[in-house]
Amino acid sequence: MTDIPISDDSAALDGLRPVNLRTDLGPLADLLEIAFESSMDGGGRSAIREMRSLSRLSVGLNVLQNISELAQGMSLGYVWVQDARLIGNVSVYPANAPGDLAKAWIIANVAVHPDYRRQGIALRLMQASLEMIRQQGGTKAILQVDGDNDGAQRLYRRLGFVEERTWITWRRSPGATRPSPLPAAPYITRRRGDEWRVEYQLAEQVYPVERGGLGWLRPLHTSLFRRPLGRLVADWLNLRGIERLIIRAEDPSHLLAALWVETGFMSGSAQLTLIVHPDYEGVYDEALLNTAVRRFGASLALTLEYPADRTTSRGILRRYGFSPRREVVHMRWDVV
Repeated sequence: MTDIPISDDSAALDGLRPVNLRTDLGPLADLLEIAFESSMDGGGRSAIREMRSLSRLSVGLNVLQNISELAQGMSLGYVWVQDARLIGNVSVYPANAPGDLAKAWIIANVAVHPDYRRQGIALRLMQASLEMIRQQGGTKAILQVDGDNDGAQRLYRRLGFVEERTWITWRRSPGATRPSPLPAAPYITRRRGDEWRVEYQLAEQVYPVERGGLGWLRPLHTSLFRRPLGRLVADWLNLRGIERLIIRAEDPSHLLAALWVETGFMSGSAQLTLIVHPDYEGVYDEALLNTAVRRFGASLALTLEYPADRTTSRGILRRYGFSPRREVVHMRWDVV
């Protein structure tokens, strides 16, 4: 068994207690690295390194907690201590998102050391977290769980969570073969500013609120379609950009498909968001993806989070060099 000892000055009794950043960050980094070893990506490994760096600051954490996004995310929630080791964790923090998620809380990093599983520890950690959310006036809790983690999904359903939607993250590496233009492609153009309402109406059909909206922490809200001035200024200062490509219906008051291409300075990748009317899936999604790959695919990695139930597009994504990287289930618990 890999030991994850807690710091001597934490002096915690065995069992459940709130997270203490000053003593817990190092042991938490060790626990999360063990618990999520098989599914951790580059971003996760970077977060583990940051946690270990922060853990060496000790007294400075009191200040850093207010400015470090990672420290803020880890500062709430609970840990489980047993045999003088930190062997369980759950992080809980407010979503701070608009619309339907305004009073939602995020549950993340639900982890129990492999040697201590099947003892009800994850259940106790989750029960404490949900009670805390209730006491804080939250309206719901949301989480992501890997699609093949049946045990965790059963636990969450037992606690009252319901599935919103399953999503697959697709990725295309830069420099792959550049496709030829489609011989009979529809007319694709940039969206005008005054067309945000019809684009929003299209998204309501494809990504309804009750199924979680546009994806993780992206509720269906008007601010995603008509960006506020403050967001536009922040994007400009940080050299972030978004290009919105659309396919109009014969009636210009309706859109049939849209693709967002979000890029950042020196990020090396572009995030795609694909919105296609169900009647045109398999046709207009290919036209938009063909355009995006030809324009951006040579120099940038392309990523797309897309619903697993939209199966028609899977073959198209594979033809254009995308491969599935991760499947996650988005789940929701409503406060009653």
